[in-house]
Amino acid sequence: MTKLKQLIKQQKPPKIIAVGDIVSKNMTTRGIPTNMTIVDNKVLRKTIKPVKTQAETTLHVKNPAGKITPEAWTTTQKALAQDKPTQVLVEGEEDLFTLVAVAQAPENTLVVYGQPNQGLVAVRVNKETRRKVQLIIDAMQPSVEKSK
Repeated sequence: MTKLKQLIKQQKPPKIIAVGDIVSKNMTTRGIPTNMTIVDNKVLRKTIKPVKTQAETTLHVKNPAGKITPEAWTTTQKALAQDKPTQVLVEGEEDLFTLVAVAQAPENTLVVYGQPNQGLVAVRVNKETRRKVQLIIDAMQPSVEKSK
């Protein structure tokens, strides 16, 4: 988390998004602000006690494992449009929301997620990261449905 704090201090991202329960919990307990957290109250698919975040608003969405629903896209858009810290609580699985966040977040946003048994990953949103995410999303069809 020390490296993440340094990265945030250097890059001064316009928004910070945390995807995953452990990442969201660790960022909150270490005083790292987030504009948006995406959680499902699970770690490695095992139910856990809900994580307390800095969120002032909570949006709810259903999203099954291995899929990205149209509601995932619209809920992420709504969360990004909020002026206050927002939590997206996913009924199902939040793992693929990293792709949605990178695809939709403003330029230079920092999307932070956990790589199980590896550590933390921080992705700066830019043209290149969006392009890579789009290639992954395209390869996932029909598991991904964009909202209309």
